[in-house]
Amino acid sequence: MKQVDAQNPAPLWLDGWYQFAGHVASPNFGPRPPGSKPELIVVHAISLPPGRYGGPEVEQLFTNQLDWDQHPYFESIRGMTVSSHFYIHRQGELVQFVSADDRAWHAGVSSFRGRSNCNDYAIGVELEGTEDGPFEDAQYETLAVLCAAVLQRYCVTDLAGHEHVAPGRKTDPGPGFDWRRLQRSLGLPPERFPEGTCS
Repeated sequence: MKQVDAQNPAPLWLDGWYQFAGHVASPNFGPRPPGSKPELIVVHAISLPPGRYGGPEVEQLFTNQLDWDQHPYFESIRGMTVSSHFYIHRQGELVQFVSADDRAWHAGVSSFRGRSNCNDYAIGVELEGTEDGPFEDAQYETLAVLCAAVLQRYCVTDLAGHEHVAPGRKTDPGPGFDWRRLQRSLGLPPERFPEGTCS
């Protein structure tokens, strides 16, 4: 068991890595453009293949180790190089792939409130799930703690879903995600979330 030094506690963040996440480094990242810093949290949903939970496929995708021939669905994403800063399993386990100081490849072609290229200034959080299904209590609990830690460390002003930054192209996390629950957990005003999600 990890010993906690009450006199000299470990920092919550170290070079953009969150100490309460498991760390699995992804090669799919790059530096943020000069002057860009995390100002947005983008919530996603992912499962591979869609609707199947508990396997290693998502982590394999983010680390370029997915066997494309393992399942017919993977042919549709063959060769894709993507990542996210964080991934929350159904049981609430948190994994980090990219330092929050760096640019992960999660949002793609995107914009939010008139500002394009969300990857440049966003932190991506993937929830194990589908865009048409509910999420688990443990995931909401982990997400709320993580978002609070991000808000404490970075000057994040807004939270949104992939569907809000890439409308017409993406639909996750979808109608099964409870934005009001997250808003209440964080104690933030509705204005910091996409219009209509917390009303």
